[in-house]
Amino acid sequence: MYKALYLSPMIPSFNMEETGRFFKDVLGFSALMDTKEYAIYAKDNLTVHLLPAGEDIGQMEFYLEVDDLDSLWTGIKEKVKDLKVREPFDREYGMREVHIAVPQTNTLLFIGQELK
Repeated sequence: MYKALYLSPMIPSFNMEETGRFFKDVLGFSALMDTKEYAIYAKDNLTVHLLPAGEDIGQMEFYLEVDDLDSLWTGIKEKVKDLKVREPFDREYGMREVHIAVPQTNTLLFIGQELK
């Protein structure tokens, strides 16, 4: 049997530059590859891939689990004030979450931390 190492979302973007700035400037990812046709951003052991969006793309969602959601929120809330955002709230399934619409995509980012 194989060992799965990573699972990376591939997000279609209507504006690669603006979406890339979101991952770099708001979430602190670094560019591993950044071209007009494809980009890969990394943070810790995670990667996010961006590619140009076609005409009809469906919505996608992905979940980023962190160790300190409130600290992250304090650091990014001013940076996401012009985006569609749901501020931190507790879920009935034991997670504290923030929801952010990723710029220039049809993607919803869930950021969560397990409630203890």
